[in-house]
Amino acid sequence: MNTATNQASRWLFPGRRAGQPARPDHLSALLGEIGIRVSAARGAAIRQQLLELPAPVVADALGYHDKTTSRLLRETGGTWSRYSAGNHTRSPAGWAPRGTLDG
Repeated sequence: MNTATNQASRWLFPGRRAGQPARPDHLSALLGEIGIRVSAARGAAIRQQLLELPAPVVADALGYHDKTTSRLLRETGGTWSRYSAGNHTRSPAGWAPRGTLDG
């Protein structure tokens, strides 16, 4: 069973039990059978994320410690040298987009 044959499933990798995802150990075994080492794949995936996003963002999203992602970033040779953590959805006081100020 897969999502192509079971389009009603909400899981990318549906399990054998109705409404449940495939178990991580089962997926790991299947990947191992075709020659993919899960630990190496996981490491490659996080390093790729660090090349595309700031280390604190990746740490927060994946539940890693920010020092771990910073170390991995240095090892990877990423360019995110500075990142201001905090709420980036708010604008600074007194700031307005161009064309919205009266005057």
